[in-house]
Amino acid sequence: MTTHPRLLLISTSTVFGTGYLDHAEPEIRNALGDARRVVFVPYALADRDIYAARAAARFQSMGFQCASIEDAPTPQRALDNADAIFVGGGNTFRLLKALHELNLIQAIRDRVRHGMVYMGASAGSNVAGPTIRTTNDMPIVEPPTLDALNLFPFQINPHYQDPEPNSKHMGETREERLLQYLEENETPVIGLREGAILSVANGRIHLRGVSGARIFRRNQPPIELTPPAELLL
Repeated sequence: MTTHPRLLLISTSTVFGTGYLDHAEPEIRNALGDARRVVFVPYALADRDIYAARAAARFQSMGFQCASIEDAPTPQRALDNADAIFVGGGNTFRLLKALHELNLIQAIRDRVRHGMVYMGASAGSNVAGPTIRTTNDMPIVEPPTLDALNLFPFQINPHYQDPEPNSKHMGETREERLLQYLEENETPVIGLREGAILSVANGRIHLRGVSGARIFRRNQPPIELTPPAELLL
């Protein structure tokens, strides 16, 4: 059993002006290493077949085998036969509800703790944290709990956006909403801008990708990180 999970947490699967996972390809290749069999989790979108086909084609173009978790006789069998898992983005509440209903929360934790690489984009990154309380999504369905995979010690806010300086919007900014979260919770939050990627290996967390991140801790001013950088617990 490994005490240091290997994770790749991507803010978004597509950066403006590029194709699906193009900006993340170097980090995906690095994270997978010698691994070749990837299982894809499409539960965050309604049309799982089209989503899975898109992911399979993209990973195959990189030289990896990729099959949907729904192609196996059981989800557990799919995990047992995989070297890595990639959890796609979409609606975080729908994704988490499916993971709980299919009894995949503990199953994924166990496989990651035994060496399987975990990769997620957007909602797939959000569920890697302790809870999904810092998602941007609407609760279009109701999971039994907001507790998530807890593979990563920070809350994640994908698609983090800074306020537009000339905006006339009078509602809360993303930063204000995350500070409100910290008024009620202790777990720190990482706001990942579009193109930001967290690489976790050997007990160390590195910020990579083409954009930065903002770190929020309770009763402390936010901290700005630009890649490449190491994030200290």
